[in-house]
Amino acid sequence: MIRIIPFIFVLYIVAFLDRINITFAALSMNAELGVTSEQYGLLVGIFFLGYFAFEIPSNLLLHRVGARIWIARILVSWGLLASLTGLAQNVGHLYGLRFALGLAEAGFAPGMLLYLTYWFPRRSRAQAVGVYLLGMPVATIIGAPLSGLILDHISWLGLSSWRWLLILEGVPAIVLGFATYFLLPNRPESAPFLAPEERTWLVGRLAEEADDARRCGTGSALAALATTRVWTLTATYFGILTGLYAFSFWAPLLVKSLAGGSANTTVGLLVMIPSAVGALAMVLLSRHSDRRNERPYHVAIPVAIAGIALASLGVGSDSLAFTLMLLCVIAIGIYGFFGPFWAIPGAFLSGYGAAAGLALINASGNLAGFVGPYVIGSFAQRAGSPYPGLAVAGLAMVVAAVLVTQLPMRLAESAPA
Repeated sequence: MIRIIPFIFVLYIVAFLDRINITFAALSMNAELGVTSEQYGLLVGIFFLGYFAFEIPSNLLLHRVGARIWIARILVSWGLLASLTGLAQNVGHLYGLRFALGLAEAGFAPGMLLYLTYWFPRRSRAQAVGVYLLGMPVATIIGAPLSGLILDHISWLGLSSWRWLLILEGVPAIVLGFATYFLLPNRPESAPFLAPEERTWLVGRLAEEADDARRCGTGSALAALATTRVWTLTATYFGILTGLYAFSFWAPLLVKSLAGGSANTTVGLLVMIPSAVGALAMVLLSRHSDRRNERPYHVAIPVAIAGIALASLGVGSDSLAFTLMLLCVIAIGIYGFFGPFWAIPGAFLSGYGAAAGLALINASGNLAGFVGPYVIGSFAQRAGSPYPGLAVAGLAMVVAAVLVTQLPMRLAESAPA
């Protein structure tokens, strides 16, 4: 729906940019504050501890009070904290602010995925999810060169450029938070832009699908959290996101180390290339998955290939061209899987079961954002190279690809597990 998807697409661009802009700030922040590789790994990962702690309660509250109010609250609070991070004076301040940022943002991603189940029938959901989550690579496409420009050219009022990067990129979330309160309808029943016949058809179709999910016994929060399929998806998501955050948090540093002293703007433009490839893969794989009405193998195949590519980064570690090529292959898998993957739980979860199940999958999976960067940072600190840690992340992706193939091909038609 043209009145829903473009707006939440923009929201996700801002969300992911505020989550990962620390990676570009690190290009000059680490030297100024004396941040070691191991501390950097913990710094980017501690966000996800806060994120995990409040994810399920946040999603249940969204289901109760409505998306308009709750998403607006999330946006304003995380925008304020994202900007405040630019005023940190030491690593301890950064730890605290990044943890608080995770608490503030908790519930946004699964909340938006839950929100899409209020609007899109099952057969068109992978494309809807894919277009929404397209904000992730687009955030890098836009944010990488923008961050490089800020780092190279903005140091107003005697503040370092990395501080302005964090301050300025937090402001859009605050503005959009207020816009969300006025523009985002909670459900189709209250959407003024739907014609009466459109509203009747959509509400009826979604009600039928919710009844199907309830017959699978996963309409309540406790039933969803006790479902084997939810835990299989959680483990799968953890493995894939181990690779995704390895890519997101280390790609700028890897490219800069190979770019021969290039300006931060150039590094940003180079990092943009794999994300552009991943964005295209996201659209094509989501569309193909909906057309075939198949999900698990649309996840497994690109993820397995990406995992092998991630584990192979150390093979050509002195070649910028080879590294960029592998980063493009990785991007196809770590971005392309999202649409088909998030169409899976919507096939057997509904109501509070969907709110709790989606939050558990997203929250537990996103713990990879803590474990992955910290492990890679530890390897980089002790071995002098991040490549062994990146290989471990690649292996986790391959294991995840195998796991997802154990799910039924047609989840909505399968018995409860």
